Amino acid sequence: MANGWTIFFGLALVIIASVLAYVFAPKGENQTIWRSSLILAFSAMYIMWALTLLAQLHPLVVPHRSDMRPEHHSGDKF
Repeated sequence: MANGWTIFFGLALVIIASVLAYVFAPKGENQTIWRSSLILAFSAMYIMWALTLLAQLHPLVVPHRSDMRPEHHSGDKF
């Protein structure tokens, strides 16, 4: 089960992957493009993953069951 430390663990993995991409990028005239592309891709994937994880950990909308009879509802109407 995911907890609050999962975000930081994922961030550490992305930082390590970015450093490795920076160090081991192919040498040549396109080295800067390789570095920039890989680090940008890792950063974008981390942001999307983190947003998805946080949305599941702390949803903005509370789910309500719609298959219950009216007398069993708690009375909360939004």
